[in-house]
Amino acid sequence: MLAINYRGPGRVRGSHKPMPEILHPQDAIVRVTRSCICGSDLHLYNGNVPDTRVGTTFGHEFTGVVEEIGQEVRNLKVGDQVLVPFNIACGRCVFCQQGLYGNCHESNPEATAVGGIFGYSHTAGGYDGGQAEYVRVPYADVGPTVIPAGMDLDDAVLLTDVVPTGYQAAEMGGIQVGDTVVVFGAGPVGIMAAKSAWLFGAGRGIVIDQLDYRLEFVQRYAQCEVYNFESIEDPVLFIKKITDHLGADVCIDAVGAEAAGSAMQTITGRKMLLQAGSATALQWAINSVKKGGVVSIVGVYGPTGNMIPIGNVVNKGITIRANQTSVKRHLPRLIEHVQNGVLNPKELITHRIPLQDVSDAYRIFSDKLDGCIKPVLIT
Repeated sequence: MLAINYRGPGRVRGSHKPMPEILHPQDAIVRVTRSCICGSDLHLYNGNVPDTRVGTTFGHEFTGVVEEIGQEVRNLKVGDQVLVPFNIACGRCVFCQQGLYGNCHESNPEATAVGGIFGYSHTAGGYDGGQAEYVRVPYADVGPTVIPAGMDLDDAVLLTDVVPTGYQAAEMGGIQVGDTVVVFGAGPVGIMAAKSAWLFGAGRGIVIDQLDYRLEFVQRYAQCEVYNFESIEDPVLFIKKITDHLGADVCIDAVGAEAAGSAMQTITGRKMLLQAGSATALQWAINSVKKGGVVSIVGVYGPTGNMIPIGNVVNKGITIRANQTSVKRHLPRLIEHVQNGVLNPKELITHRIPLQDVSDAYRIFSDKLDGCIKPVLIT
């Protein structure tokens, strides 16, 4: 089968790999129909996630058709069209029973913090992902969800990560009616977080980024105020000035480990790898939120330390909430929102690219070319 093959930082290509096989009675084999490239994949692509091994197949956002099922699979049948959450979750452990599918205690033998994730290095279990023609899906009775009749596959594939992650970012913010919400990052997740903030009652939405085309997109799509931080001398001071010098009620870090905006953070976190990526957006969020406010983190960071102003967290009485999104928990509500037209995820897709051209797709997305917001690989 054709699948992406990681060859080292900045290098991916499509190559032929062996077909996946049923390895456990609870497995399914899915023929992929759509797979996305995520901003989180760029952390892998750029070499910023530990234990990303040569030969890995990326891809944690995909839809497909069930081709084969293990003997113990009961909730799926061959021929079902499914969307597959990026979390690999057993459904039975103490954390899955709490709806914390992103923290499954059984699916990732390589770490105790995060559960298994498709195509996301050996720190997330070493599973091959869905940027391929076929993929093995463990715990097939838990994660895969049959796509409702009539739902566009382009909508469905964004329900595997982008939509629920943006939605959970807003949910974790504990947004109250009338709150001012600042989102750092106008990538797909930041855009969806800004859109979702209105669903929780936000009174004002602000998005900070450095790319004008992304800011223009989120302004149209999520009806938010937008500001380019490169035109602002001090983003933190600026946010305080436009919020009566109090700060925002909620700040969302939707950037993670490759944030621009601070030379020191870039050098220590992205060049010298002395910390787990550049924590610029997180610093801005902590310093921009009001006393007693909430910082919600969905941007991806590595498992080692970061330079963050923890003293300000304590002295301002800030609540920090962060997690890998538990996709399965949000799907019923989000499917309803899509079916009712409240959310239109497929509008984020700007590029549809054949799987065999995956190298070009990564280059376009990584280099922010051609107005790219969200690329989807078509199998």
